[in-house]
Parts: sequence; C-alpha cells; structure tokens
Amino acid sequence: MDTCKINVVGGELPPEEIEAYKKRAVEKFGEMPSAIDIKVDGDEVDLSYHFASEKFDRIRRITGYLVGTLDRFNNAKRAEERERVKHGIGCDCCK
Repeated sequence: MDTCKINVVGGELPPEEIEAYKKRAVEKFGEMPSAIDIKVDGDEVDLSYHFASEKFDRIRRITGYLVGTLDRFNNAKRAEERERVKHGIGCDCCK
C-alpha cells in the first residue's frame, strides 16, 4: 500500500491490524491517508485519519459571472471589477 505514517499511542498493535486499518481507510475514503493516529484504550481504538490538503481554485461571482481569475476579462470588465464597492459584514472582529 502507499506510504502512510502510523502513530500508535497508548499501546501496541500487530502489523496485521495496522494494515487492516489502512485498508479500511482506502475502502471508506477512496484514497490512502497521509497519516493515521491510533489511540489504544484497552480493547478499543480511536482512529484519526489525516489527508494531504488539496489545491483548489478560488471562484468568485463578479459582475454576474462566476470566475476563478480575471485573465479572460476584457478591459471594461476589469475596470468594472476594480471600481466595484466591496461591502463588509459590519463587525469589529475582522478589522
């Protein structure tokens, strides 16, 4: 299976059980996590899966269009975006 960092806390687990948790992650999420934290508490285990963050493109609604970047806008649309009024949410928490 792919590389996956395993962190076991509170006890020890046999390699077969760890492999079963890795296989379960792939079946459940469709991909191998980058890490699995396994907290052992007697006969119980608590599993925390960690996945690599994925890059995403920001999409904004500008002048009636959904866009990721302004590179396809003509000069008039670029000026319209530049001159638009941006409204805040009216709280002091974001200043």
